[in-house]
Amino acid sequence: MSFTLAIVGRPNVGKSTLFNRLVGRRLALVDDQPGVTRDLREGAGRIGAMKFTVIDTAGLEMAKDESLQGRMRALTERAVAMADVCLFLVDARAGVTPADEYFAEILRKANARVILAANKAEGRAGEAGVYDAYALGLGEPIALSAEHGEGLGDLHRALEPFALEFADRAVEPETEIILDDEEDFDPDAQVSRDPKKPIQIAVVGRPNAGKSTLINKIIGEDRLLTGPEAGITRDSISVNTDWNGQAFRIFDTAGMRKKAKVQEKLEKLSVADGLRAVKFAEVVVVLLDVQVPFEQQDLRIADLAEREGRAVVIAVNKWDLEDEKQEKLRSLREQFERLLPQLRGAPMVYVSAMTGKGLDKLQEAILSAHDVWNRRVPTSQLNRWLADQVAAHPPPAPSGRRIRMRYMTQAKTRPPTFVVFTSIPDEVPKSYNRFLVNGLRRDFDMPGTPIRLFLRGGKNPYEAKAKKRKIH
Repeated sequence: MSFTLAIVGRPNVGKSTLFNRLVGRRLALVDDQPGVTRDLREGAGRIGAMKFTVIDTAGLEMAKDESLQGRMRALTERAVAMADVCLFLVDARAGVTPADEYFAEILRKANARVILAANKAEGRAGEAGVYDAYALGLGEPIALSAEHGEGLGDLHRALEPFALEFADRAVEPETEIILDDEEDFDPDAQVSRDPKKPIQIAVVGRPNAGKSTLINKIIGEDRLLTGPEAGITRDSISVNTDWNGQAFRIFDTAGMRKKAKVQEKLEKLSVADGLRAVKFAEVVVVLLDVQVPFEQQDLRIADLAEREGRAVVIAVNKWDLEDEKQEKLRSLREQFERLLPQLRGAPMVYVSAMTGKGLDKLQEAILSAHDVWNRRVPTSQLNRWLADQVAAHPPPAPSGRRIRMRYMTQAKTRPPTFVVFTSIPDEVPKSYNRFLVNGLRRDFDMPGTPIRLFLRGGKNPYEAKAKKRKIH
């Protein structure tokens, strides 16, 4: 994008609402409760034809210590240093507060490029606050209403000089996040991974499992807010990174507790945001705490990822704290096979988010799971395989009627999805369906990934085309 705009201000002045308005989507969580945003969130902003990168930040707090508020402030100050221009937002209805005056002084010292805006300025209730903002000494304030989209024309004019100044920067093409591959394709075609196209990863798990710390270690910087407090992350924050030559887009998600314990509206929004991140992902990394692995909520999260059809990698964190590693290995593998049979064969790796140990193996597991998730099996191989399976283990004959398995093809990938055309699809028992799925997983080397198998009635749909080709 041409330039980077950081939206800053004290809590609850409408920064996330304006961020959502500029990116054109509800990416950031918004609530009346102050301090909802804690991490930095980036998005592709646009006003008319002007495009730029916009950063949503945590509310500026007075704290300077190592408390949660102090760490949030440090992260916001880092965004100010990164940005080409800062949009300092005040609440027109509340008027200028001592905190606004304090942070205006900080911005004057930290960044010469500051645009002042008074949000919530719609109606008469906000007029006085707009005039009060002149006292901050940051120039003429822009009257905005992020909620109603008012004042964006004035903001566009204020940003024009920066768009011209940074016009020579390369504009990155906008990439659409694809939840699933629904397009038709040649089932016999082979897939090659593009190292420049980012693989979408969601890191999920219970609170305090170390998700944000793990992502910070992968990208090599303290990009996400971390600490000993459980439930720090609220939004599903995505970061782009080049990890050993392969592009990745990694979603950090809020810790997911048991549904009965989720009472507050904000936590419900955070969990819902995390569930959406699972749907956006191609590979889901389920992060476990080695000291309390395979809790009931861990199993639910892993099962959710499998039901959504995502490739799954199990990562056991805090491995550096474990003393009896060999005994723990045996115990974890036994629990994995027993408690998550639907993910049998999925990779399980052992990492330390604090030290970075095991990250190379984690990347290998992610790439392997992604390749399997995208695997396509040639139709000719599938039909030879189906004939062998039926010959060795024929399907049962309900009421004495023989079930004919006529034809098999792969309908799509992501996850691998197969269709078998059979004479009486409704009479094929689920046990035989599982037999075929397990055989596909075993014989075509697709461990761990979800496999979908559908039975359809009718004849070979390609039989007429084959006869037509013979005639010609």
